[in-house]
Amino acid sequence: MFLQNLPLVNWSYGVILIAVFGAVCLALVLIVLSLMKNDKKKQE
Repeated sequence: MFLQNLPLVNWSYGVILIAVFGAVCLALVLIVLSLMKNDKKKQE
């Protein structure tokens, strides 16, 4: 009965980690898209 009240997962910490990971991935995608858009070869 005691083990039923024991939390095995700290959900708030997991949600924070997932949010940070998602923000980092989104930032990397935006940086790559920005580099692709601005990396046009100059015509000589």
